[in-house]
Amino acid sequence: MAVVCRQAALSDVGPLFEMIEEYARRGIMLPRSRKVLEQQINDFVVAEVDGVVVGCGSLCLLGQDLVEVRSLGISEGYQGMGIGSKIIDELIKQARERKIPKIMALTYEVSFFKKNGFIVVDKEIFPEKVWTDCVNCPKQHACDEIAVLKMLN
Repeated sequence: MAVVCRQAALSDVGPLFEMIEEYARRGIMLPRSRKVLEQQINDFVVAEVDGVVVGCGSLCLLGQDLVEVRSLGISEGYQGMGIGSKIIDELIKQARERKIPKIMALTYEVSFFKKNGFIVVDKEIFPEKVWTDCVNCPKQHACDEIAVLKMLN
């Protein structure tokens, strides 16, 4: 199975929306509207197998020295095949190209991020994240996600 990671294009908005919406329905990812996806398409990377989008992830700039991995998901039937790690590798490459030294995520999949070189940290060290997204999150006062960080050098 050949997996190709590439920059997302506007033609990917439909598959991205469906994948993210499925995760959002399960309460493990924040939903994104089609309009927001169109506006943020340049922040997304997709993974394809035989021309079909089976995974995605994006970077969100939170400060001069910090980006967040967002909307990282893999389609049902393609999980556990290393596709998520390929997406993370591409996102890390993009962060390095932008000379951003820190990449973080809030996740329920701590072991996946640890396998990819991240460490668990206290989420309060990211005030940029708290004021960007957490203030609008329904889980704001009972957040059960774990913060992970990778220093890039």
